[in-house]
Amino acid sequence: MLNEGYSHRPLKEETMMKAVQVLIVGAGPSGLALALGLAKQGIPFRIIDKLSGPGEQSRAMAVHARTLEFYRQFSFADKVIEMGIPLNRVQVYKDQKLKANLQFEDIGKGLSPYPFVLSLGQDDHEQILVKQLEEKGVSVEWDTELISFYQERDRVYSVTIKDGVEKTNEYAYLCGCDGSHSPVRKGLGFEFPGGTYKQVFYVADVLSETPIDNPQMSFFEGGFGIAIPIRTTGSLRLVGIVPETLLEQNEEIEFSQITPYVEENIGLRVSKSNWFSTYKIHHRVSEHFRKERVFIAGDAGHVHSPAGAQGMNTGIGDAINLSWKIASVLQGKADASILDSYEIERGDFAKKLVTTTDKVFSRIVGEGFASNVIRDLMIPYIAPVITGFSLVRKRMFKAASQIQINYRDSMLSAGVAGSIHGGDRLPWVPLEDGDNFKPLESFDWQIHVYGKAKPALREFAKASAYPFYEFPWKEKMKVAGMGRDSMYLIRPDGYVALANAGQEVEKIKSFIDQLKINW
Repeated sequence: MLNEGYSHRPLKEETMMKAVQVLIVGAGPSGLALALGLAKQGIPFRIIDKLSGPGEQSRAMAVHARTLEFYRQFSFADKVIEMGIPLNRVQVYKDQKLKANLQFEDIGKGLSPYPFVLSLGQDDHEQILVKQLEEKGVSVEWDTELISFYQERDRVYSVTIKDGVEKTNEYAYLCGCDGSHSPVRKGLGFEFPGGTYKQVFYVADVLSETPIDNPQMSFFEGGFGIAIPIRTTGSLRLVGIVPETLLEQNEEIEFSQITPYVEENIGLRVSKSNWFSTYKIHHRVSEHFRKERVFIAGDAGHVHSPAGAQGMNTGIGDAINLSWKIASVLQGKADASILDSYEIERGDFAKKLVTTTDKVFSRIVGEGFASNVIRDLMIPYIAPVITGFSLVRKRMFKAASQIQINYRDSMLSAGVAGSIHGGDRLPWVPLEDGDNFKPLESFDWQIHVYGKAKPALREFAKASAYPFYEFPWKEKMKVAGMGRDSMYLIRPDGYVALANAGQEVEKIKSFIDQLKINW
């Protein structure tokens, strides 16, 4: 790889940020990811949470490849992987009899530097993100609650309370990453349409005398259960449906009442319960994700069924998307109009995702002939066969890992070169001395050429100070979808903004001028 990166132009004095510019409400995965994105770009912010510390419950369990790719841009993906367990297979049981082994080891080989699904409890995940912030000199302000906010002209004013003391502060932007009951979303007056599944689910972290190395999915008369290894050997996450008979007999369910049900139907011997809860699952998407200078992200904007383990990863994707756009505006690198793309890109994806996961989940947990066929025939017998095919495995990985998310309809996307459109995630290409994702660690705009760059493009990149990377052509680039000698203008989050097969400098200038992207 030939790296011809050019130094950044210094920011104008008036664009240097000294005062706190952004208030982040909520320190779950989405809020923490947003904070890390802003910190990476030197944007001063506050992050507050009404809780007293990071979560102690491993609610979300899966970290997908796209999230790890983002974390690589922040230089801590390896630390996350060390804490988790790559999932190599899922065992499927019917009435405690092993019916299938679904093989997922390196399911995304050749598609991502992280060709697997990582099992990592949300509590451990949050601890890692908090530590990353602390290493950058930023601390979450715990026990601090947002009471109210309002907007005037070019500022947002918030009222917070801590230790009984109320304070009013002003910011350029406010971001609500404050969960499904989001006070920020409610303060904006946004509707949260959707629905709730009728079943009551249980979730527990337990120690088991029955060793499990890989996730298990168990189907039996009247229900199903999932067991996922977490943290250390013998520690499991259990998820399932609470039997209706228990609900009819008790106002509140304790894990001791669930234990015989789990042991009888799933075949586990539980020695200790560390945490247990019951809940109902919702599928909802906010009608909007932004109102002027206030945004929402994560569960504040969308909640999902657990199908595909998409919820937390989607929230982190929201945060990364929003962080670079806010930073670009505050640093004077882009016009404020690019903020309009946030709702277009992330809101549309959330609506499609909730619809898809709702259909899948309803089929698995529902009643009737179709659901019975899926549980009794498709998953135990047909799924192991079709997941053995390379094409099927690749399609599954692309969908679950979120690497196939694209923003082709976005105002920030244009052109096509090879099979890569503006709005697509930049395909990953391994090289002899690394890969083409290494330059993305700058988390900033850059130009890539796959093949030979024309002198006019080289001069443009040098004059405009855009970091410029020229990758000698390899056949694997064609396989990945690149067009030979094509130019790709890459956004900070690793998505292609402009794809141009002819390296036409005038078209590149026109695109940049239209979006008012400065350097």
